[in-house]
Amino acid sequence: EEPASARVAAMKKTEELNIDDCIDRCLEVRGQKPGKLVQIPEPQLKALCLAARGVFLSQSALLELEAPLKICGDVHGQYHDLLRIFE
Repeated sequence: EEPASARVAAMKKTEELNIDDCIDRCLEVRGQKPGKLVQIPEPQLKALCLAARGVFLSQSALLELEAPLKICGDVHGQYHDLLRIFE
């Protein structure tokens, strides 16, 4: 596995991550017909994946959670269903 500094350097080579813009773009399709595409530029998507990977690798696989909570399985690409879960 490459060190975190190498991942950060790779991210800076692609593009600086603008997480607020990514979230805004994802939420733009709320209330629209299912199937509406979310347009996120490829460099932003790559930067987002690198950042998410770092977060996942830095956290334990065991989560100690308190009730009540919602458990959601694979939504099979149904983005509108996922948005509905968080409403």
